[in-house]
Amino acid sequence: MSYQVLARKYRPRSFDTLVGQAHVVQALKNALDQKRLHHAYLFTGTRGVGKTTLARILAKALNCKEGISSKPCGTCSACAEIDQGRYVDLIEVDAASNTQVDNMRDLLDNAQYAPTQGLFKIYIIDEVHMLSKSAFNAMLKTLEEPPEHVKFILATTDPQKVPVTVLSRCLQFNLKQMPSASISEYMEKILKEEAINYEINAIYLIAKSANGSMRDALSILDQGIAYCGGTIEEATIKKMLGAIDQSYLFNLVHAVIDQDGHKAIEIAKQMDERNLSFDAALNDLANLIQTISVTQAIPDSLDASYLDRDQVIALTKKISAEQLQLFYQITILGRRDLYLAPDEYAGFTMTILRMLSFAPQDTILAKNLTSVKTEPVHNANKIETITKSNDDSSEAFEIKKKIEVTHEADENISDQDTSDQDIPKEVVPFNGNWRELVDQLKLGLVKALAQQSELVSFKNNEIILSIADEHKHLLNETYQKKLELSLSEHFAQRIKLVILQKGANNSPLKQKQEERSTLMKDTENAILQDQFVKSLLTEFNAEIIPSSIKPNQTT
Repeated sequence: MSYQVLARKYRPRSFDTLVGQAHVVQALKNALDQKRLHHAYLFTGTRGVGKTTLARILAKALNCKEGISSKPCGTCSACAEIDQGRYVDLIEVDAASNTQVDNMRDLLDNAQYAPTQGLFKIYIIDEVHMLSKSAFNAMLKTLEEPPEHVKFILATTDPQKVPVTVLSRCLQFNLKQMPSASISEYMEKILKEEAINYEINAIYLIAKSANGSMRDALSILDQGIAYCGGTIEEATIKKMLGAIDQSYLFNLVHAVIDQDGHKAIEIAKQMDERNLSFDAALNDLANLIQTISVTQAIPDSLDASYLDRDQVIALTKKISAEQLQLFYQITILGRRDLYLAPDEYAGFTMTILRMLSFAPQDTILAKNLTSVKTEPVHNANKIETITKSNDDSSEAFEIKKKIEVTHEADENISDQDTSDQDIPKEVVPFNGNWRELVDQLKLGLVKALAQQSELVSFKNNEIILSIADEHKHLLNETYQKKLELSLSEHFAQRIKLVILQKGANNSPLKQKQEERSTLMKDTENAILQDQFVKSLLTEFNAEIIPSSIKPNQTT
């Protein structure tokens, strides 16, 4: 017997063996068991997710010799012939090559005749969105009221192109993309069945490159078996796919975070020497940044099978959410403009340099505060020279601002005995109003942490805050570091921040909520006591809609 590709050889033959579409399978099985059969079904979804496979299994369930059931026997003549693609009462039509109205009329003329062998004559129309407008119009009446012995199963990758008049006549099921874990598991099962050795990371790589399509994954696996010639190895699969080694990307992200421009450019040169695609590199870099960002926000979201899980988790603690958003935007814009660059290498390096140029303020401040503690700066002339020479750029303004803050802190430190204590005395007065202080700080996303916290004490340059347990997800290292640095910048000296989980009954956010609630109640009372409003309610038998009451913020 001639070789059969894996996608055909291991095509699921029953609902129970179908992978990744449990929501659709459950609905169809219940309908079959309860004999609640619709006359037209529409399966939508991207390529290779099981639309045609599901249609054939449904056809077997309807025409099995043992009767309509969610578990067709798979051994009777009807089931066997459907699996082999030669069942006379199952007509498969490719709408992409039969788009005209004449083709549709011939199909509908044949539909009026009774089935030859089975209970139903079943029409599977694949890529139904390719039909012409006239062909759609021709099938509307039959699709709405078909003969009792006819079932239509439509499949499409683009349901938006299917007329709403057709959609309204069908029972629609949306098939989702396959998770990489499900694809990997299914491929492992196949390789064990085929007695082929493999490296698990190679399987994960193929599953990821399939982009949710099982058929694509099995096609790549077929290619990998032929390419490797024996054991399926990760290095060989990477070479076959032209995939970017993730170590380049992780090292690149670390270099950008550490503001190591020399290392970043060196990595770009190594990639260029290996003739790697910089378009693919930017695409993979955007995917990596997105993965880090989501993992940082939702730690449990990262799949256990992810190849570089530990490295991703480590990076979430090293980079802020703001930086990730900025790097992601720079990456996708760099990829968009890549074809405009003199060459791909130039476009890629400029994208990396753009990331380096947007250094976060807290990184620079941290370096400055470190220099405050160890080596006070006394040469104001040098500072003035730097700021004057760069006076025409916006970057110079930022540099000047940061240097002035540092210099002010230096003068405070130099006025005292640094051998006895490292922390300078409080310079900026603080009246104990934490809410007012939070409003003055420029915190970005970190403001959520500050607003949910209550001030416990502030003495000896140490601020102690308290936060409720329900907001403990805000207590990540990045947020605390950013808040501590912002406070240090505000007070022009190093501030130590301690956050306890002992509740926050008087946080800035709760204060604002209480004020808003009080204002709302006062507004409602004022309206209800207004004589004109009272007369309206009485004369017109009216009622006040609570949601329409808006406090006057100017009063």
